[in-house]
Amino acid sequence: VIIVTHSYGQRTGVRYLTNGLKVYYVPTMVIYSSATFPNLYGFFPIFRNIVIRENIDIVHGHGAFSSLCHEAILHGRTMGLKACFTDHSLFGFADASSILTNKLLKFTLSDIDHVICVSHTSKENTVLRAALSPRHVSVIPNAVVASQFLPDPTAADPNFITIVVISRLVYRKGMDLLVAIIPRICAMHPKVKFIIGGDGPKRIDLEQMREKHLLHDRVELIGSVPHHDVRNVLIQGHIFLNTSLTEAFCIAIVEAACAGQGLVPFFSRLSVVSTKVGGVPEVLPRHMINYAKPEEDAVSKAIHMIRYEVVKPATFNDELKDKYSWKNVAERTEKVYDLISMTQNSPLIERLRRYYGCGLYAGKIFCMVIALDYLFWIFLEIIFPRDAIERAQRFPYKKYQTFEYSKRCELPATTDSKNDDIK
Repeated sequence: VIIVTHSYGQRTGVRYLTNGLKVYYVPTMVIYSSATFPNLYGFFPIFRNIVIRENIDIVHGHGAFSSLCHEAILHGRTMGLKACFTDHSLFGFADASSILTNKLLKFTLSDIDHVICVSHTSKENTVLRAALSPRHVSVIPNAVVASQFLPDPTAADPNFITIVVISRLVYRKGMDLLVAIIPRICAMHPKVKFIIGGDGPKRIDLEQMREKHLLHDRVELIGSVPHHDVRNVLIQGHIFLNTSLTEAFCIAIVEAACAGQGLVPFFSRLSVVSTKVGGVPEVLPRHMINYAKPEEDAVSKAIHMIRYEVVKPATFNDELKDKYSWKNVAERTEKVYDLISMTQNSPLIERLRRYYGCGLYAGKIFCMVIALDYLFWIFLEIIFPRDAIERAQRFPYKKYQTFEYSKRCELPATTDSKNDDIK
């Protein structure tokens, strides 16, 4: 598996991560929210070089907003590679942004081998937006490493009921709803405080709300939280609050349930409260979560349950560990790869026919884009023959893993008879 993404600051070029995972950081311009500037054909020479060097068979793109994803799938199909796409978000059909994004998605998915969605709600949304056959769409949820979100009974403040919010501070995540309910909850419950992690354009609204109602000692804005520190924030709370207005899966509530549900005293567990939107009802079993409509307030109910110990879940971490396992996700994804590997590549005329059906005017534009992409590929094959491109050496995974295993098994030499027996 080779990862291709855009550069992050000074991190460009090729890097090897844990266990030999190889990542190509392509020096492209990031314009907004980690999205790169669309350059279409400018990415093709680099992408073709990577594909040939690494002997790539399948191109798997993620995210409808990712320019690199759309470009990689387009160029990969032109080069005769298999293509797969994973959609992580829900989109509407009425506003200008959604209309343009849906038209772009329909263009990309007109010539795709298979699509993966993270929930059944997301599948229905993607099928409608891209005019796909449901037979070509699979549902494979996200996963968590439950062992990284173990509860800690000593982290929460015993004198307060702490409500934790970790989210991007944008409109879609329901920040306007959060701004409205915080003063009400603080007025109704003097022993309640909030910890809000994340950053975004709505942060200024939260700061203004805190200033207006003089809640500096009860509303803590900690800013952006690196993923490896999320667990340290979650275990400080008794309630995790998700106010999203639209959500395809919401991995945050799975992490919160893992971090707060275990064989520990009740006040060290995290109760999950979420708006009942999108694919959220598919994520957690009913006994693990409290739902609310986007315009209603269910936080008071959760506070009541915390105070009077109405619910005492004890094995949520173990349940979610088995339900959302990366091993299970990998096995299901491999089945998709095996399925599309057996399909035959479509000739150019068939690809043009598919794109032509994308719209009266858009179809013709898409056909011109594909034809030019095909001609550019032929040009690159002539100017930079693939035989002249050096193939990359495979990383010695087995040797590396065997070395690490033997290294972990070693114990320091000692003359203590007790330690000798252990060794």
